[in-house]
Amino acid sequence: MRVFVAGATGAIGRPLVRQLIEGGHQVIGTTRSAAKAERLAEAGATPVVLDAFDVPALRRAVLEAEPEVVVHQLTALSAPLNPRKYGQWLAQTNRLRQEITPVLVQAAEEAGAERLVAQNVSFLLAPRGPWVQDETAPLWHDAPSALRGAVAACEALERATLGSARLAGVVLRYGFFYGPGTSYAHNGQITEMVRRRRYPVVGKGTAHYSFIHVEDAAEATVVAARGGQPGVYNVVDDEPAPLSQWLPWLAERLGARPPRRVPAWLARLAVGPHAVMLGEGQRGNSNAKAKDELGWVPRRPSWRQGLAEAPAGESAPAANATRAA
Repeated sequence: MRVFVAGATGAIGRPLVRQLIEGGHQVIGTTRSAAKAERLAEAGATPVVLDAFDVPALRRAVLEAEPEVVVHQLTALSAPLNPRKYGQWLAQTNRLRQEITPVLVQAAEEAGAERLVAQNVSFLLAPRGPWVQDETAPLWHDAPSALRGAVAACEALERATLGSARLAGVVLRYGFFYGPGTSYAHNGQITEMVRRRRYPVVGKGTAHYSFIHVEDAAEATVVAARGGQPGVYNVVDDEPAPLSQWLPWLAERLGARPPRRVPAWLARLAVGPHAVMLGEGQRGNSNAKAKDELGWVPRRPSWRQGLAEAPAGESAPAANATRAA
C-alpha cells in the first residue's frame, strides 16, 4: 500500500511512518525541514520538503505520489504554549484544518486514492451531559473566543473528510498526546510546568481528560489506513480521568510538589473562560466505537502506563524528591 503522510515528522508522524514501513507499506511523507527530510529517508520513507500552505506544491506532491491512502497529520503547535494566548497558539493549526483539508481531499481524489484518514481532537465537546461521551456528542459551538476558532476548524475538517463521494473518509479524534516529542513527555512543556507548580488544579478539577500515547495513536492510524468503515472515531485510552486525579499523580511521579489550586473565578480573570472549561467542564471520551468497528485496542489502556516516562536510559526523579516552586 502506498501512503502519503502530510505532516510526517511531528509527534505522531514519526511513529506513524515507522509503523507503516514496518508493516511493509510504501510511505511518502512531507516535512518543512531539510534536516527532517534526511531522517525520513533514513527511516525508509520518500521525503517531500514543502510548506503545506503552498497549495500548488502540496497538490503536486500528492498527485506525483499516486497514493492509495492519504493521511492528514498537519498541525502547527511547535511554539511554546501561552495559556493567555491560547487562541493565537491554535491559529495556524486551525488554518491547516480549514483551508488545507479540502486541498488534500481534492488532490487525493484526483490521484486515485481510495481512502483519507485525518487527524482531529476529541476534547472540544460541549461541556454538558455525561462526563464520558462518544462520537455523537455535540461540539462546543458556543465556546469562548479562544476555542471558537478551533471548534470551527475541527468541524470543517470533518465535513471535508467525510463529504467526499470518491474517498472513504476516516476522522480520528485523538485524545491528549503523551509520549516522546509531546508536551507531556518527560522533558515536555507541560511536564516542566507541573515540575514548577505552574499548572494548577482549576476550581473543582472536575474536567475529564482522555489521553493517548503517540505509539497507540499511530497504531490506530495504521489500522484506519488499512480499512474499516468511514466515519469518526475517538482514539483515546480506557481511563478518562478528572484533572484533580491525574495532575497530582503526575506531580508525584515527577518528584514535584503537589499542584496549586486556583479558584475558577481567578482562572477566568487571569487567563480567560477557556481555563475554567479546561479545569471544570471538559468531557472525556469513550473508545468503544474504535474497538468495536476498527478492532483497535490501545496497548497502554491507562495514562498511568507511561505518562511522563523517562526516555530509555534515563531515570525518572525519585517519587519523594522536591523541586523549588
